[in-house]
Amino acid sequence: MTTEARSFLPHGRELTRADLDRLPDDGHRYELIDGVLVVTPAPRISHQAIAGNLYLLLRVAAPAGLAVLFAPVDVVLAENTVLQPDLVVAPKDAFTERELPVAPLLAVEVLSPSTRGIDLLLKKERLERAGCQHYWVVDPELPSITAWRLTDGTYQQVAQVVGAESFEVDAPFAVRFAPASLVG
Repeated sequence: MTTEARSFLPHGRELTRADLDRLPDDGHRYELIDGVLVVTPAPRISHQAIAGNLYLLLRVAAPAGLAVLFAPVDVVLAENTVLQPDLVVAPKDAFTERELPVAPLLAVEVLSPSTRGIDLLLKKERLERAGCQHYWVVDPELPSITAWRLTDGTYQQVAQVVGAESFEVDAPFAVRFAPASLVG
């Protein structure tokens, strides 16, 4: 985080959406999780290629009433929690011109060395609490994909697929692919 960005932040209290809005547009990725600022570096090219390939697959498979968007898109889960999942899927009419002010139907993260713990623990738990129905995590190292579905307020793992195995789900809509196909 730059010195300029630090000068915009209050001290001695949890941060809010309003504080996040005051940060400069300096190329960093800023998110809030329960009032704590999370700053991550720009993703690697391989990360972006995987996210882009998955975006194309989801965009083709998604029904007409759903929008598939890639980061940065602010997902506002609470006044003190604003996330930017790598991919989000939600009803088109749920988005404002600026953000998604509700939990998405599906949030997808592509793991990076700098975000692995945040994506697998903090973001997953916060999205679960907010009612995001589906959460997927792609691990480029294997490559693999793990999918959770919200059942009775708790994420239940519904799929975990590695390499050339077929990942196939019917919700939030039908889609089928192999994790290895995302890496190429």
